Amino acid sequence: MNSQRLYFPLALLFLVAIPAQAAVMYQCVDESGHKSFSNMKSATKGAKCTAMDLGPASAPAAKGATKTPTPTNFPKVEENTQRARDTDRLRILEGELDAEKRNLAQAQKDLAEQEATTLPSERMQGGGISGGKVAERVQPFKDKVALHERNIEAIQKEISKLR
Repeated sequence: MNSQRLYFPLALLFLVAIPAQAAVMYQCVDESGHKSFSNMKSATKGAKCTAMDLGPASAPAAKGATKTPTPTNFPKVEENTQRARDTDRLRILEGELDAEKRNLAQAQKDLAEQEATTLPSERMQGGGISGGKVAERVQPFKDKVALHERNIEAIQKEISKLR
């Protein structure tokens, strides 16, 4: 019982000490020029191995890039100029949004027409939207509606960033 209490701290100490070793990998090139990587230098017979020091095994992950200060000679835009640019951008985006809404309305109209139409070759199958040929024929129209909906969503997101 006493020996079990002794094993646990020793095992814990052993596990803590392992990551402190430096991580070294070897790049080995054999006679035919093939490269291999190993944690042992003698992994391949007759191969020339060079050590690649990877640093400590428990090195912390690199954080995001640090923000570099703006150089003093960097050109600056006046506040009025930037405000005018933002106003122009907003006007352009609102125009694109109106055009996309018109395109969406047209695409929805085209889809409705296609869903209401049953071609003679489709009647033979039993008709209906669930039929294979009908679904194939209508799918591009559904895709077009979805595309315009995504475009509208993206433009609205850009507009919300400006306000």
